[in-house]
Amino acid sequence: MKLINYKQVKREKVEDPNSKNAFIRWVISDKDNAPNFAMRVFEIEPKGFTPYHKHNWEHEVFILEGKGVLVHEGKEYPFSSGDVIFIPGGENHQFKNNSSETLSFICLIPIQNKCIL
Repeated sequence: MKLINYKQVKREKVEDPNSKNAFIRWVISDKDNAPNFAMRVFEIEPKGFTPYHKHNWEHEVFILEGKGVLVHEGKEYPFSSGDVIFIPGGENHQFKNNSSETLSFICLIPIQNKCIL
């Protein structure tokens, strides 16, 4: 069992050179003996973004605060606080913060695919 405030988890810079002002907190991972899913909290500062990329696993995303744009397969989709996003595996995607406030969201991935994005 784990009970912790997410802000107590180390905030790490997303090190991909194709990202800007993006940070991640691994709030639940294999280090917690989670067998199926990892939960991450992303924080994207104003005008920041994750890299445009794809991989074989899905993402389940819940937007906590802020607003931005999901770039998905070359098209842009605006989102804001309270929205839910599902990205199937194998599809190109990117999160952009096009606002003047921090964007934060929860992102779940299968644990066997522990990656930075």
